[in-house]
Amino acid sequence: MNLNLMKYIIVLLITIGCSGIAQSQSLKRHKKWQLAWSDEFNYQGLPDSTKWGYQTGRSGWGNNELQLYTAADTSNAKVENGSLYITARNTGSGDNKYTSARMITKEKGDWKYGKLEVKAKLPGGRGLWPAIWMLSTDDEYGGWPASGEIDVMEHVGYMKDSIFGSLHSKSYNHVIGTQKTKGIYIKRPYDKFHVYAVEWTPENITFLLDGKVYYQVANEHKTAAEWPFDKRFYLLLNVAVGGNWGGKEGVDDTVFPAAMQVDYVRMYKWVE
Repeated sequence: MNLNLMKYIIVLLITIGCSGIAQSQSLKRHKKWQLAWSDEFNYQGLPDSTKWGYQTGRSGWGNNELQLYTAADTSNAKVENGSLYITARNTGSGDNKYTSARMITKEKGDWKYGKLEVKAKLPGGRGLWPAIWMLSTDDEYGGWPASGEIDVMEHVGYMKDSIFGSLHSKSYNHVIGTQKTKGIYIKRPYDKFHVYAVEWTPENITFLLDGKVYYQVANEHKTAAEWPFDKRFYLLLNVAVGGNWGGKEGVDDTVFPAAMQVDYVRMYKWVE
């Protein structure tokens, strides 16, 4: 056999073998996530009550927020044309001048570890504070922040080109200025859908924007004060108005109504 031909065949076989190994590794990596819960919003009207509940009221929510959160009110939470719309409104006057919705999956979608993906467009405007986040279902380590908080995505309207991913715990939280957090530049968050995601395992929590990792926090394997993220958590979606952070530069009353449009929510379970 021609020596050059023999070399070509050997190289070709090595290339095919490496490709097969890479494909096998890729398949193994993707098998780690299996869809466990989702809402594609392929219906009309109020959000699916088997998947979503509401937190209601006007209490400031620990952040001096201004909005009243309503329940099962299509002016603040509605599904149409394949999307969920969480809409903050300015009613004009009174204690309940601003209304919005804070939707939760508590006791309808609760997970320990997993990959969460939310595809959404954000509302734009000074004073708005949309968020995609998670809290402990059972508060087994105590009240906030001891049982943990995972902020998948937070955005404040006066910072038009940034989103933030954060973790809060007893040892690491914004009250004492030790929170685990990172901001990242985002292009066109108001007129383009982006996928906001976290991958949560026993070893770390990883934050992704459009499939690209931008931040990761590792489990230090100390105590629950540092890592309370080994219990059930549920998802929250809301648009706040004002507040210590969202209202730091005031509220522009000309931006209302303002909606966070959600194309889908998908939770994948973590498989060993």
